[in-house]
Amino acid sequence: MKKLIFFLVAFAVMVSACAPSPAAPAPTAVENQPLQVVATTSIVADVVGQVGGERVTVTTLLPIGADVHTYEPAPQDLVKVAEARLVFVNGAGLEEFLQVLIENAGSADRVVEVSKGIELKDFGAHTHHHEGEEHSHEGEEHSHEGEEHKHEGEEHKHEGEEHSQEGEMHTHEGGDPHTWVDPNNVKIWVENIRAALTAANPAGEEIYRANAQAYLAKLDELDAWIRQQVEQIPPENRKLVTDHQVFGYFAERYGFEQVGAIIPGYSTTAQPSAQEIAAIEDTIRALNVKAVFVGSTVNPTLA
Repeated sequence: MKKLIFFLVAFAVMVSACAPSPAAPAPTAVENQPLQVVATTSIVADVVGQVGGERVTVTTLLPIGADVHTYEPAPQDLVKVAEARLVFVNGAGLEEFLQVLIENAGSADRVVEVSKGIELKDFGAHTHHHEGEEHSHEGEEHSHEGEEHKHEGEEHKHEGEEHSQEGEMHTHEGGDPHTWVDPNNVKIWVENIRAALTAANPAGEEIYRANAQAYLAKLDELDAWIRQQVEQIPPENRKLVTDHQVFGYFAERYGFEQVGAIIPGYSTTAQPSAQEIAAIEDTIRALNVKAVFVGSTVNPTLA
């Protein structure tokens, strides 16, 4: 029933697109109107808002607290995407749910992948194991109930993988999509967002550039602050246990070790086995890990 409603809305959107359009407003009026854009997550939306300022109106698809790995789009999400001038996504295979939305809204050419240009890390490469524990996931391919991780609109060569640039969603295996946990990666987001907004609305170029430069300075300040805080932690205590493998870029940048994760992979849709739970318990005890970091979108019971 849910799928039927979804595709009925899709049909309605396509029919309305075929209807005669009203007379276009004068170019100056269009240029002065805020761009109507969509962002998949509140994190992406925040950075878009920082760069766009008052020249953009950002609608966020995922509600606060929703898990991007398991989110199922509603019919109204299709309308939001179809009506948006640009659709900003994290990319790198994070928004699996977006594939059907893009295909049905016909908006592939308006999708902006903010993580484009970031060298994706293998999610297993940041996890270290203790005393020969056999729960490594490095290089492992996750399909999660037959779903493939999709990657749209760009060409990447990562550890021998090649993705063609056809405006469609592509399989992306093994790359860690949690790029935002390192503010230096977010600086790349800022440039991608600035370029996309400028291309869509050249009249705002100076404002987008000024906003981007101001936000880049804040990200530099944040990077320096993190380094100062980390210096206060003894190196032997810089070990992270998380609900799933989310802090790979953070760990690499600031000298931490991801010694284990409760959920074996970068997606919360994975399920740990009894052996994996026992192994992480052993690691926590052996290394005297003092905290398990659990995201706000994950049920903390297992942790």
